[in-house]
Amino acid sequence: MEISNQLPTHILNHLLNNEQYCRRVIPYIKKEYFDGPHRTVFNLIVAFVEQTNKLPSSKILQLELRKLNGPEDLLNSANTLIGEIATKSDVDTDYLVVESEKWCRDRAVYNAIMQSIGIIDGNDPDQTDGAIPEILSSALGVSFDQAIGHDYIDNAQERYDFYNHKEDRTPFDLDYFNKITKGGLPNKTLNVCLAGTGVGKSLFMCHVAASILQQGKNVLYITMEMAEERIAERIDANLMDLPMEQLARIPEKTFTDKIATIAKKSVGKLIIKEYPTGAAHSGHFRALLNELSMKKNFKPDIIFIDYLNICSSSRMKAMGGSINSYTYIKAIAEELRGLAVEFNVPVMTATQTTRAGFGSTDVGLEDTSESFGLPATADLMFALISTEELEELGQIMVKQLKNRYNDPTKYKRFVIGVDRSRMKLYDVEESAQSDIMSDPIPDKPISTWGDRENKDTFSEFKI
Repeated sequence: MEISNQLPTHILNHLLNNEQYCRRVIPYIKKEYFDGPHRTVFNLIVAFVEQTNKLPSSKILQLELRKLNGPEDLLNSANTLIGEIATKSDVDTDYLVVESEKWCRDRAVYNAIMQSIGIIDGNDPDQTDGAIPEILSSALGVSFDQAIGHDYIDNAQERYDFYNHKEDRTPFDLDYFNKITKGGLPNKTLNVCLAGTGVGKSLFMCHVAASILQQGKNVLYITMEMAEERIAERIDANLMDLPMEQLARIPEKTFTDKIATIAKKSVGKLIIKEYPTGAAHSGHFRALLNELSMKKNFKPDIIFIDYLNICSSSRMKAMGGSINSYTYIKAIAEELRGLAVEFNVPVMTATQTTRAGFGSTDVGLEDTSESFGLPATADLMFALISTEELEELGQIMVKQLKNRYNDPTKYKRFVIGVDRSRMKLYDVEESAQSDIMSDPIPDKPISTWGDRENKDTFSEFKI
């Protein structure tokens, strides 16, 4: 039987036979997570550990079980279960800790939902409907937190090593993006591209995904706006250096030869996964990453999520209408950043501008659609700006909005070349950068955030 179907039994087995596992997880596991004989045996194990500070034997559990009063069938089932868990299993401890945490969270959520139903039905006189969001949020926050904190004196060497460690980064093939990030995107970060419809959010992410694949790195591209084939089509155009409209006209052998050439040049893999719009959240992405690891031995070096605003939130979805857009989008951003930290990769995503930002000559953080909580969570955030003049030149302006890697006032604005037919971005002549930097668009002071009445707008500008 699959381990997922036998998790309660595996948990009890390791609580009985694996002291390392028991010490790590027993403070976080509650008896309410178990049913029937599993709860009975769990209570016996916990009681013995708390009393003696050591693990019981199966014989001790059977002796303690005889002291209990209860239904005969329950006690008989518990005795049989003790026999089943007596011999230590070969399930990896670290793996089981991770799976146990997920199982505990699922059980906590189930119990919270049942409690909430009881409150709604009036079966819990001590609670009102107002307690439900907190009950659900607490359940969703169940975690096996193993960290006990940083000891300032004892951990000084670790701190020094951290200061002098050369951080792993995923570089761009665009010079100015490497300049503003000091060589590329660090792991455990959330990076956000702000742009309006048709400006180039997906183009930017497809290009960067293609360039990183060419570096021999593994790329996971999650799409909720376009089909998997459409994303692959854009990356085909980029890597084959062909206009997209020509892809359907080239002979099959030519196409397969080009793919073979791409495969020879790169040892990396690209996985594209489509989810329905608004239906997927960090929990789905986490499950996908675990599946890819087990079935394909695939671990991404970077994750692209196209795009943030059409994700859902694993924590907030159950609360329905009790939350606003600020809270919801901020929750999504926090969950995606948490995913980046958990899997030790950079996450690149995108967001839409507001209606006011769409027609603005300049773009600020206040132009982020739906939530200022998103830029508060992001490590890097930049806007893509297009005008008729820039389009004629085959360029897009990039404006830094937030940067935790470098001084955001350095190279505040710069331009990159764009070939929309081939889904490519490229560096431009330095003279083009000089023109942008010598005649910058005045930045809006923070005091004007939210004041849309005095903002100049030009219909030819898009973001």
